[in-house]
Amino acid sequence: MEKQNPPRDVTLAIILLSWNTAGLLADCLRTIPAGAAGITCHIIVVDNASTDGSADMVAQEFPTVQLIRSAVNLGFAGGNNLGIRVADPAIPYVLLLNSDTLVKPGALTALVRFMDEHPEAGIVGPRLLRPDGTPQPYAFGSDPTPLYLLRRGLKRLLFRRYLHDWATDKTLTVDWVSGACMLVRRAAIEQVGLLDENMFMYFEDNEWCLRMRKAGWKVYYNPQVEIVHFGGQSLKKNLKAQQAYYHSLEYFYGKHYGTLTRLALNVMLPVYHRFQ
Repeated sequence: MEKQNPPRDVTLAIILLSWNTAGLLADCLRTIPAGAAGITCHIIVVDNASTDGSADMVAQEFPTVQLIRSAVNLGFAGGNNLGIRVADPAIPYVLLLNSDTLVKPGALTALVRFMDEHPEAGIVGPRLLRPDGTPQPYAFGSDPTPLYLLRRGLKRLLFRRYLHDWATDKTLTVDWVSGACMLVRRAAIEQVGLLDENMFMYFEDNEWCLRMRKAGWKVYYNPQVEIVHFGGQSLKKNLKAQQAYYHSLEYFYGKHYGTLTRLALNVMLPVYHRFQ
């Protein structure tokens, strides 16, 4: 780990998880100063054993960024947890930010201001935009209960439409927001703990938000703030991602819904998968 002393009076710790996205990561880092205008940030890049020179690029081009080189790919939860543990616990807010994002000017400042104005908020997420400027699906959603998955699958099957309106301009209290960009209150983290590392990728953001809500915190979607996200592509194109998705979903069910509901999920999954 390459240690950097964070500046004083830091408002925001930014955890940027990196895995073989050197070019995107550099572009993202360049957008953060304007995105966080007026607030002091401590940026931590956690490199998940990239092989494309991402870590060396950060060390050479962004010397003020704290760089953590993981020898193995820890996944989304493990990598972000590593960064959260390194961040000064006195910093009141922690931002999880994917390396394949671009921060619009003032976006992070606006998210911090929102949290300041909503002390009941444990997490807030922005609108995620595709590169063409249209809203990206799955910026927020509801817990994946059997009824919810059934409703979502049927709507896609019968109407070819999504269950949620990601183009809404209304600030909403929601079950979860995407881990691609989520601002989290440190006090909430101290209360409920870190991300669950039993999920390598997918649903760890959903599960974290659920624990926050159970502890009395609210989760908000704030579409007045926008972040460009290059990810979010179809699972159907990536077999390993599909396997990780359904493994995490089954684990989520076993942890929060019990054995019988988990068995019901196994019956539903083939049908649900077909229409996602």
